[in-house]
Amino acid sequence: MSQTVDRALSILPLLAQGPADLGQVAERLGVHKSTALRLLRTLHEHGLVYRQEDQRYRLGARLFALAQEAVENLDVREIAHSHLVALNDRCGHTVHLAVYEEQEVLYIDKVESRYPVRMYSRIGKPVAITVAAVAKLLLADLPEPERRVIAEKLDYPMYTSRSTPGAAAFLKELAVVREQGWATDLGGHEESINCIGAPIRGADGRVVAAMSVSAPNVVVTAEELLTLLPLVRRTAETISREYSGTTRPKKA
Repeated sequence: MSQTVDRALSILPLLAQGPADLGQVAERLGVHKSTALRLLRTLHEHGLVYRQEDQRYRLGARLFALAQEAVENLDVREIAHSHLVALNDRCGHTVHLAVYEEQEVLYIDKVESRYPVRMYSRIGKPVAITVAAVAKLLLADLPEPERRVIAEKLDYPMYTSRSTPGAAAFLKELAVVREQGWATDLGGHEESINCIGAPIRGADGRVVAAMSVSAPNVVVTAEELLTLLPLVRRTAETISREYSGTTRPKKA
């Protein structure tokens, strides 16, 4: 039975590349045409594949409906939380999770620092969008025209001398963040607070959320916090794999 299921599931990636006829499916699976036909009929009965008029098979609409339903019901906070807690256990600093909704970047989860100095951020509260590391990560993933429109509409309050001064500087920084795959806020919102962040991606590679580690410089310097960047990025990658349902690529 497991071999039958494995063969049936192997048909789906083949058809994702485009329609294929019975002979092509049988050849890819390494089975007789009668076996391939039986598998295709079963998938067809469940709406996962569809036979066209030219007798070639393609992915069925039911498969797309199931995928969309699964995506809509994914809760990135639920998936990420245990990993955020584990990261907090290792580094001791405040960990945040944020998403971009309705033109705002909002914290949707937070794990408090173990140190006496705490941050005043709250779940559900918008972040300082022009300086926060999570905001840069979320906006950097948007298409360039959309980034430009958003950047030109924003206000640029100078929270500190390190705050982003205007749209041109913001767009330049977003381009850097998009290229390097991580972001920082080194005293841009509060002089005494530094932050590093990494993106969480869905199966399509798009950023669905961003996570960060923040700490006051009385606890660790900016340079010391930056040494945690590999750990933060690995955590984000782990959450991304779990959220998207992918696995770590096998080593050669």
